[in-house]
Amino acid sequence: MANTSMNIRMDNEIKKQAQELFAQFGLDMTTAINIFLRQSIREQGIPFQLKINTPNEVTLSAFEEGDRMINDPTTPRFSSVELLFEDLNS
Repeated sequence: MANTSMNIRMDNEIKKQAQELFAQFGLDMTTAINIFLRQSIREQGIPFQLKINTPNEVTLSAFEEGDRMINDPTTPRFSSVELLFEDLNS
């Protein structure tokens, strides 16, 4: 398969933001555009939406609570689900 170059014009800030986003997926701009074009051809349309799944405040708070519980020696520990339920039911 022969390679060819393609020149496109875009706003500098859009390019910078796209490069930063794609880098989070481990992709460079060329690879990301190739993925988009190949998938567009396969699906005969705009194929997908990639996005960073950023946790909301509630989820972040739950993560922090979990971390505190793991590091708190007074948090009860259970070696089985059965023991957990026994404790909950007592």
